[in-house]
This record gives sequence, C-alpha cells and structure tokens, in this order.
Amino acid sequence: MQVRKEDIRDRVLAAARLQFGRKGFAKTSMREIAGAAGVGVGNIYNYFTGKDELFRETVRPVLHALEAMLQEHHGIRGEDIMMMTSEKYLRSCIDEYVSLIATYRGLMEILLFRAQGSSLEHFRESYTDRSTELVRAWFVSMRKKHPGINTEVSDFIIHLHTVWMFTMFEELLMHSVPEQEMEAILHDYILFEIQGWRAIIKI
Repeated sequence: MQVRKEDIRDRVLAAARLQFGRKGFAKTSMREIAGAAGVGVGNIYNYFTGKDELFRETVRPVLHALEAMLQEHHGIRGEDIMMMTSEKYLRSCIDEYVSLIATYRGLMEILLFRAQGSSLEHFRESYTDRSTELVRAWFVSMRKKHPGINTEVSDFIIHLHTVWMFTMFEELLMHSVPEQEMEAILHDYILFEIQGWRAIIKI
C-alpha cells in the first residue's frame, strides 16, 4: 500500500519534534530524525530543504500563536488602550496566556530552550525588538484617540515588558507549573503588569 506524502511529512515532523525536544537543534541529526520517522534520510529532503527548515516547521504553530497574540494587542488588530481598565481585559489576558502554554508547552520549550544553532536561536530577542516597535506605534495611534493619556514611555521600558513576559513563560516551563496553579500565578502577574501600565500612562 502506498503511503501518502502528507503522512510521511507528518511522521517526519512528529519525529523531529521528539528529537528536538530531547536533544535540541544542534545535537539532533537528520539521520536520527529519519530513523525515528522510519524513512530514509534522503526522503526527508523531498519535504524540507534542510534541518533548519524542518526545525522552523516543527515550531511553526507556536510561532503563529505568538504572532497572533502580538497583533491582537498591539498590531493590526490592536485593542483600544482604555480596555486595560476592564475586568474583561484582565480575564482575556489570563485565558490567552494559559491557553498558549497549555496548547504549546512542548513547542515553547523547544523554541525557547533548544533552538541554539538554528535560525531561531535569537527568536526571543527579535520578537522583543519587533514588539517594542509595534507598541511604540500603537501608543502613537492611541494618543490620537485619547489625547489625555501619557505615551511618553521610553523604548527600554516597553522592551522590558516583553523581556519579562518571556522570563515568565520560561520560569513556568522550567518549573513545570501545573495548569491549575498557572492560572492564579498569571492572574497576579498580569494584574501587576496592567496596574503598572495604568499608572505610567495615567488611565
């Protein structure tokens, strides 16, 4: 019986996720991935140009989720800044973070802890830089809508808030915090962040 190309590709991705999760990008070989997938090494190159593309495709779901989160808050679908005063906003942020980690825990661990040597090795830094630019532009647009708020916030402060977000993710992952405890921790963390921002921007 002929195996469908989609099935072979899925098997390779599943094997890659397992191997990258165990050993990281740098220490995982294409031969190991092929062996775990039950295919020849050459067959992998029918689907992926090399190990780096395979790595990027493996973590693509969490990359897309993080991008969607960034755009939802500060990018093309950015919410109004006055939403930060509502209980609904706090609840939605908590649910979003809990869902992100619960859904993509394994892939987040690969992306944040095991990407050394790949083109995503500095993902955290590049995401933080891009987030800083988007938040700065978002502040400008919000100032036009709400002239009374304070948007004279340094880029470094904006930068720090994204750094803290990644640190929080990493600590939750490293300490294997269970989902039921995670919600209470995220409630306090996000409340702390929102109250801090509200004090800075004076809303």
